[in-house]
Amino acid sequence: MSRRRSLGISAMGLITPIGSTPQAVTRALFEGTRAGLVARDDLHPTRSVKVGVVADALPSSPEAAASLDCRNNRLMLASLLQIESQIADAARRYGRDRIAVVLGTSTAGVDEHEAAHAAHRRDGVWPNSARYRQWEAGSLAQYVALAFDLHGPAYTVVTACSASAKVFASARRLIEVGLCDAAIVGGADTLCPMTIAGFASLEAVSADVCNPFSRNRDGITIGEASAAFLLTRDAAPVRLLGAGESSDAYHVSAPDPEGRGAAEAMRLALADAGLAPEDIGYVNLHGTGTPHNDVMEGRAVTAVLGPRARCSSTKAMVGHTLGAAGAVEAAFVWLTLHPDYNPDRRLPVHVWDGAVDPEIPPLDLVSSGMTIAGDKAMLSSSFAFGGNNVVLAFGSG
Repeated sequence: MSRRRSLGISAMGLITPIGSTPQAVTRALFEGTRAGLVARDDLHPTRSVKVGVVADALPSSPEAAASLDCRNNRLMLASLLQIESQIADAARRYGRDRIAVVLGTSTAGVDEHEAAHAAHRRDGVWPNSARYRQWEAGSLAQYVALAFDLHGPAYTVVTACSASAKVFASARRLIEVGLCDAAIVGGADTLCPMTIAGFASLEAVSADVCNPFSRNRDGITIGEASAAFLLTRDAAPVRLLGAGESSDAYHVSAPDPEGRGAAEAMRLALADAGLAPEDIGYVNLHGTGTPHNDVMEGRAVTAVLGPRARCSSTKAMVGHTLGAAGAVEAAFVWLTLHPDYNPDRRLPVHVWDGAVDPEIPPLDLVSSGMTIAGDKAMLSSSFAFGGNNVVLAFGSG
């Protein structure tokens, strides 16, 4: 198979419910933990819900980006500050007009909008701090470009749960056609009552915590997180090998039961990377813990890769971070492939109750201590509302 030129992912920063540095996340990822999933009483009017929470204080917005200040944007900033020196180096090397910013989200500034709307209903006037632009979904990329004084292409992808996976393919196209030499990619999403209420109205929120691929699963656990990467043509310990995108448009919120769109995205990712199914050693599953998603994904993985590839859903540790999920789970794969963070080649643990669902084709779900042998590539899958599917292929540099 032919392979497109891969791109290096030279730097990564992330903030998650299981840690706010790559080192902390690495420890939790390979041991398996639910410590980041906590009960909150302020996100739904009638019930307490378990959610993945970032407890760390976030940085203040720089003056240049203050007009777009919101928690979602500051969460993204926290990830980017971890790779600030690499961004500065890229700016010196390429020029600030040659660095793109392509980010994904879904909630954006909705939490601030809800608070401002409540104040308006109560007082009859909008709060002085309320600004329409800070609520816009597109503000995330604009905020980052302003914060880091970058002048290349900057835009936000908003395709629900596939948003921050699609940014890798979008940024790669910008680099390939010569519109930029490097790209900041990633995503952020933060908790807000509207998101919880929306998924609760679909009866998709777990009564406790999500339990992916178990016969006892009953829905998702929502979380918040951010992850950021620097994507270039240069050599790096971890590389983006390929991407596969499909849009099956089966249903506005339900997946195709047979997983045809998901399987197509996997096949396209393999073809794009010049890989065969036997080249894949690990799959980070979308793995939401909803009845329909897990069945269709099990069918898709088995149809494309067979039962050999080891798999896990990391949403059981951090929750479903929605518009940030693609980037956060790509970050988990990055840590798994990076020799400095994972010299023992351990795999992210699949945290669940072990109750096998006979409707789901058997998968080799990762248990504690499992490792990957040889120079295998890895996939990370993101499947969104409307059948918007993205699968990314990563490998060692």
